[in-house]
Amino acid sequence: MTSPPSLERLVAIMRRLRDSEVGCAWDLQQNFATIAPYTVEEAYEVADAIDRDDMEALQDELGDLQLQVVFHAQMAEELGCFTLDDVIGGICDKLERRHPHIFGGATESPGWDAIKAAERTGRTDTSALAGVAGALPALDRAAKLQRRAARTGFDWPDPSGARAKIDEELGELDAEIEQPRRAEELGDLLFAVVNFARHLNIDPEEALRQANRKFERRFRAIETAPGFDDLSLEAKEALWRQAKADQSD
Repeated sequence: MTSPPSLERLVAIMRRLRDSEVGCAWDLQQNFATIAPYTVEEAYEVADAIDRDDMEALQDELGDLQLQVVFHAQMAEELGCFTLDDVIGGICDKLERRHPHIFGGATESPGWDAIKAAERTGRTDTSALAGVAGALPALDRAAKLQRRAARTGFDWPDPSGARAKIDEELGELDAEIEQPRRAEELGDLLFAVVNFARHLNIDPEEALRQANRKFERRFRAIETAPGFDDLSLEAKEALWRQAKADQSD
């Protein structure tokens, strides 16, 4: 497989940075575990550029994310595990396999669930929850675990059951006095809220992102008030209500 010149240049740069004789000391010290947080961070920065509809930033962030792929592939090649060509070849094969109605002889797609089930055939972990990455954001992972479980019939028949579970978990949290147990009960409450969101066809991660943006926008509006830090809570609440009215979204 021949890489486009732009990718070839990036690969050559990374090989140079990782060269034991002339490479960069920082790059040489890195491994999969130390680079992983940067990979996650770059993915979020791509998403942020998309949220802001900033195409210039998106171009830049996609380059940073591509660097992460090349960095990991270079380290794997040094260990004799796989190469960047293997990575690209693997995703090409997967895309063609998952679209038999486009690249194969099928007249229509067998459906995503059927394709994923076929890919899990032969794996040692046969659980319906297999393959749900532990490094996913907690809200996303909770929703994905719940969707997987629901496919087996382990699910509330309608939103009312999921909503009642929130009240149940909130009551258990209120009744708990030991801090470690309170943390556990709070986790159960958050899990129940995610489940309710799923039943309402709402993406909990996106809903919380929007709430974060709304809070940030409103707080930035009120913190510029003269003497804000010294105002009473009641005065700050009044400013908050005004900002909420001014930004009624």
